[in-house]
Amino acid sequence: MQNNTNRSFYLVPYIGWMLLFVIAPIVLVVYFSLFDLHGNFSFVNYQNFFTSVYLKMTLSSFWYAFLITAFTLVIAYPTAYWLTKTKHKQLWLLLIIIPSWINLLLKTYAFIGIFGVIGPINQLFDTLGIGTKQILYTDFSFIFVSVYIFIPFMILPIFNSLDKMNHSLIDAARDLGSSTWTTFTKVIFPLTINGVKSGIQAVFIPSLSLFMITRLIAGNKVITLGTAIEQQFLVTQNWGMGSTIAVFLILFMVIIMILTGQKEKGALSNGQIK
Repeated sequence: MQNNTNRSFYLVPYIGWMLLFVIAPIVLVVYFSLFDLHGNFSFVNYQNFFTSVYLKMTLSSFWYAFLITAFTLVIAYPTAYWLTKTKHKQLWLLLIIIPSWINLLLKTYAFIGIFGVIGPINQLFDTLGIGTKQILYTDFSFIFVSVYIFIPFMILPIFNSLDKMNHSLIDAARDLGSSTWTTFTKVIFPLTINGVKSGIQAVFIPSLSLFMITRLIAGNKVITLGTAIEQQFLVTQNWGMGSTIAVFLILFMVIIMILTGQKEKGALSNGQIK
């Protein structure tokens, strides 16, 4: 009885935090989404969201989030695999993660200088005789910078899955005659799928709501849900429409978390049945 009382007491800070910083903001966003531009109670914002303008913007946002996640995964998985094979893997992992501690705005401005007309990339192009190219304010620059920023968040969960994997299963597969590709597709990747799912969650969800990079690197040529929310709140002052887009963004995030949720019960974990 005493233990139950203590347990309930320890839950008070957690419940208070959830109510103040999770439940209350969501309730406020839903509340403001029910008012039009003139402050009248209405569902017009939800009707507007299903018009072609906002549907195209949503599809564009998903497409760019998909590209960023796919490129990040393609780079992060072999990198994490290589890290687990190195002698000082924790040191190498730290060196990769350290750039993620730098302020996002500083990294973004650094790439403005690198990709600029008089930046080192264009100077190299001039030296090679290619000529100056417009790298900044393009889809390439937006995806490149986004992938660079999100790579540590994909590497870390995959590295943890690979590092905890029972390597005797790989030896057993090879002893039974499996090729390198078969060993990867039938043994290594399935055993690290939870790390991949965690990485996808850590990259895809924030990619949907990017807005600062779209403005500074893509020159507002790339419109995401985050960009639309920012414009509705700060430019058009239409808080209702901005809140409505935020409501759908939250719903999309919940759906993605459900689809990429980890189902460990009864599954193989590190080579052992739970």
